[in-house]
Amino acid sequence: MQHLGSAAWAGHRVVMHADMDAFYAAVEQRERPELRGKPVVVGGSRDGRGVVTAASYEARAFGVRSAMPSRQAARLCPQAEFLPGRMSLYSDVSSRVMDLFRAYTPLVEPLSLDEAFLDVTGCERRYGAPSEIAAHLRAAVREREDLPISVGVATSKSVAKIASQVAKPDGSRVIAPGAETAFLDPLPVRMVWGIGPKTAAKLGRHGVTTVGDLARIAPERVHAGFGGAAAQAAVRSRGVDPRAVTPTRARRSVGNEVTFDRDVDDGAIVVDYLQQLAEHVGQRLRAKQLRARTISVKVRYADFRTITRQTTVSASVDIGAAIFALARDLFTRVARAGDIYRLVGVHASALESFDYCQLPLRPPESRERRRLDEAQDQIRRRFGDAVLAPAALLASEARMSSSRYAWRDAVLG
Repeated sequence: MQHLGSAAWAGHRVVMHADMDAFYAAVEQRERPELRGKPVVVGGSRDGRGVVTAASYEARAFGVRSAMPSRQAARLCPQAEFLPGRMSLYSDVSSRVMDLFRAYTPLVEPLSLDEAFLDVTGCERRYGAPSEIAAHLRAAVREREDLPISVGVATSKSVAKIASQVAKPDGSRVIAPGAETAFLDPLPVRMVWGIGPKTAAKLGRHGVTTVGDLARIAPERVHAGFGGAAAQAAVRSRGVDPRAVTPTRARRSVGNEVTFDRDVDDGAIVVDYLQQLAEHVGQRLRAKQLRARTISVKVRYADFRTITRQTTVSASVDIGAAIFALARDLFTRVARAGDIYRLVGVHASALESFDYCQLPLRPPESRERRRLDEAQDQIRRRFGDAVLAPAALLASEARMSSSRYAWRDAVLG
């Protein structure tokens, strides 16, 4: 880590990008110390058709990556421990980490459960130089949550994010004002925010392989040849990014989905999964004190054809039973005899904050159901997501599936 004094930052923003390392897997290793130092894969089962949600660095050494089919991950790293994932636990840990960030500055912009931007401009008087603030932050997360975190520090969001990538795992990197070009130029062009794999491959065919190569092309030329997103990335490749850290970033949607171990040709089983997923979506909405007015169902068939259907209601919802009723109706409208399903998901959007002091105005049965759901939330947070299930699912074939609780966080932003 570079130790650069505060004087070098006079008149400049100090932006940090804090990124938890292999977050879901690291939490599982913390909860089960016997897994420390061993390859851990979160999401799906080794013989299932799910996808990897997260992989520990020990598993990544074998080529395992997120979004990789679980079976491929098992072939690459047969000794890995495969875990289904516990989103409520990860969400709780994330909330505590974000609160810790806010103890340093109110300007915290979460990007997902495991990463956030912080604007710590002016914090030098209390915590020292930017490098010392990064060290304080990392030490606090390690002390309070026993988790590794990487931090990038720069004058802009895009450079700070790249710096945290370079610092991984469990490190920090400080890019002082004026040092952006020397830092960025030799890096692979794929590291620039806004350059995806396809655009990177297309740029590569034109000899643009490093950030410096991209920076030397006029943005208007990049726009003409590769589109607007690439043109914006070309500006960022020069270290230019005036975007502010915005602490009020609104959550767009909450969703969960599951890939079946085997193709499912029974619509009743799909409905059972919808009930499970709706319960989880309701749980996550309540944890964030949010309600949704739009519920959507995502269905992927065996031939990989994917459809989405949604409905919007006048009164927002956050109770699993209400979400399930809407999701079931949407699925029933599209279900046809002979359909074979690979994946199903439930998503909630058009989110709005919910003031719990309004509860007494609601019907008594609604208040009773809320108390029941909140009691279940507490039990699941303590003992895991799989400990409780609706009684209707007890005899379901879906409950016997090894992928039943292999659901994943589909939308983080």
